[in-house]
Amino acid sequence: MGSDSSSGARPVLAVAVAGVIIAGCGASGAARPVRPGPPLRLVAYDDCGDLLSGLRKATAARVGPYGLAGDPVMRPLAGGRVPGDVTAREQAAPPHSDTNVQEPGVDEPDLVKTDGRRIVTVARGRLIVVDAASRRQTGSLDLRDGGAWSAGELMLYGDRALVVLRPAITFARGGIVDGPVGAPGTTGPRLALVDLRGAPRVVSSMRIDGSYVDARRTGPTARIIVRSAPEITFPQRHGGGDADATAANRKAVQSAPLDAWLPRYSVTRGGRTTAEKVPCDRVSHPASYTGLSLVSVLSVDLSGDMADASPVSVVAGGETVYGSSTGLYVTDHRSGSADRTDIYRFDAGSSGPPRFAASGSVPGTPVNQYSLSEYAGNLRVATTSGGTATSPGASQSAVYVLARHGTRLEQVGEAGGLGRGERLYAVRFAGPVGYVATFRQTDPLYALDLRDPARPRVTGELKVSGYSAYLHPAGDGRLIGVGQQADANGRAKGAQVSLFDVSDPAAPRRLSGYTLPSSWSAAEGDPRAFLYWPATGLTVVPMGGPDGALVLSAGSSGVRRLGSVRPPESAGPVERALLTGGTLWTLSASGLQANDATSLAKTAWLPFA
Repeated sequence: MGSDSSSGARPVLAVAVAGVIIAGCGASGAARPVRPGPPLRLVAYDDCGDLLSGLRKATAARVGPYGLAGDPVMRPLAGGRVPGDVTAREQAAPPHSDTNVQEPGVDEPDLVKTDGRRIVTVARGRLIVVDAASRRQTGSLDLRDGGAWSAGELMLYGDRALVVLRPAITFARGGIVDGPVGAPGTTGPRLALVDLRGAPRVVSSMRIDGSYVDARRTGPTARIIVRSAPEITFPQRHGGGDADATAANRKAVQSAPLDAWLPRYSVTRGGRTTAEKVPCDRVSHPASYTGLSLVSVLSVDLSGDMADASPVSVVAGGETVYGSSTGLYVTDHRSGSADRTDIYRFDAGSSGPPRFAASGSVPGTPVNQYSLSEYAGNLRVATTSGGTATSPGASQSAVYVLARHGTRLEQVGEAGGLGRGERLYAVRFAGPVGYVATFRQTDPLYALDLRDPARPRVTGELKVSGYSAYLHPAGDGRLIGVGQQADANGRAKGAQVSLFDVSDPAAPRRLSGYTLPSSWSAAEGDPRAFLYWPATGLTVVPMGGPDGALVLSAGSSGVRRLGSVRPPESAGPVERALLTGGTLWTLSASGLQANDATSLAKTAWLPFA
């Protein structure tokens, strides 16, 4: 939680990243040539026959004696809101926190949401609605639909909630099946569009074949990103060597129908279910590819229903999702000798279907979505390149600036040489500046000036013990870091919250910090768990284990502990924190707890049935 606050269109073709040499800057600020990224070009398939031929060829090249090994999302093979977009209800709501999102106006799904009047969450496949003023549960809706679901998250828009249920992991002959028990036809996530007026009810729902990657919402339009793998039945081995098995498996690939690759989904409206799949003319692929997965973007109108998901797909992996107010970026990291990250941009700012707009690539690996940021028409990307577990000394990080030229994302600037021998742990871009934290034994915090996209440069560096895994701008030239304290050998010693003064870009400094020994915070891996209320400096950091939620004040006087909030022992660890009026709410797997935001006195515990 953070501060308050055409169906038949062909995809646009992206052409190769140009191999031009453009002036850039390294960490020292000296101008030097920018290394051009590897060529990356998106091509639309001409027809379904062309699509099938291309997919068969790429898949056959990856087949071995035991099928399609090595793709982390492969299922085992069977044995036979825009800024200012606020509803009238939200305008009348009391002050409240929102999900701690990366970009203002671009909502992200989370475990719990509030509009100030009600709190909505998902527990064990059931939607729960709580009235914030009376601290009473006012609604409940079972969304399981006969499936087994491991987790759920949601987005709110007015009186509508879009719930995403992730499938449970079940076991079947041949290995793990990533899907709900008894799911008819599809084995991926279930989406439910719920009307919250009165008793909650499902307006429409969707079952998607594939692995849920992420989602974003601007205004009433939500974009759902999924990754799907081919479903091919390979012959069982009956003696013979690996070469014979591989040949038989390739034959199975060459005879597989197009439906084995095309992503499928089904929509249920008014008691009627229709089966859908991505049309051939909405699938594109890089000019040179060996991937087997397809990444698809589906659209849901939260003010209507799921009648037209307007999907588009690209033959690629989908790992990290970043959304700006006008675009959606999906990354695909290529490991091995390539060690690069391909980036695909979809124009997705309007309510219509998304379309492929541009593509490019950068060396290395981003740490998470915060490694990407769009500003003044350019995309900034922070990655770590080189180094291995046995030879970490070869690693270093860099910030690349990509400019959109037609259908290309071209590298125009670079600030490299950051944290040699270390890896990225946290990145935060804030307008024309950026902050990068790397770590091996100490935490160098770098400040970068990104005003000139062709000459990004490091302006200052600060070394402190431990590391920051999440960085949060706190206004007035201050930056909050959440991570771990560490000893001289780099061994983590406990959760650490630091307050940095970055008002002078040439000399960032640590004002103060607070450490809780032998502990860790969920916010280190998921920034949505972090709550900062700028009006008072109230900072809430959920902790692992029995520590509950650590409540701090982060202001001009530094970081000061105010206390902690602990749910009942049987409730499990605190997962999220949020504010409505003068009440601090904390979410656990078993319920919601209310505490006075000033005294931290417990005022209510609402267990989930």
